[in-house]
Amino acid sequence: MNKPFSMAILFFFLLFLQVFVLNNILFLGYINPYIYIVFVFLYPLKENRFTFLFTSFLLGIIIDFFSDSGGIHAFSILCIAYLRLFFIRLFFKKVEADYPFFSLKSESFGKIFNYVTTLTFIHHLIYFSLANFSFYNYSNVLLNTLYSSVFTLLLYFTGTYIFTKSE
Repeated sequence: MNKPFSMAILFFFLLFLQVFVLNNILFLGYINPYIYIVFVFLYPLKENRFTFLFTSFLLGIIIDFFSDSGGIHAFSILCIAYLRLFFIRLFFKKVEADYPFFSLKSESFGKIFNYVTTLTFIHHLIYFSLANFSFYNYSNVLLNTLYSSVFTLLLYFTGTYIFTKSE
């Protein structure tokens, strides 16, 4: 399957999963998984950066439209999409010449875990900070960020384990 087609399928799958299933989950008042950010993790590095940022923003703004959240999802996913290259250089020690050959499948679990966890935590911290928009609810922001990040990571790694072919 060619890469643009598979990215379009991933885009719509994550969009529908988030809007119709995961947005309806609020467990214990703190846990709400945001699995749509997986799009940022899996988008190929060799593609045009503007296209990547635009599609990330588009995914976020569509989720904002269905969630009635006023652009918070779009801003949060755009931030981690922009920061993605920095963390790829940091965790995977990749330079620009390596980008066409880079794939998460070829990296060790520890590096992938650090990369995904960092971007997930940043996304959730930005999202919940903007959603609460108050210094009085800072403990609430941290609890929402922590619990939702853990649940999102559990969903991501479980889904990766289930849908990845074993070698």
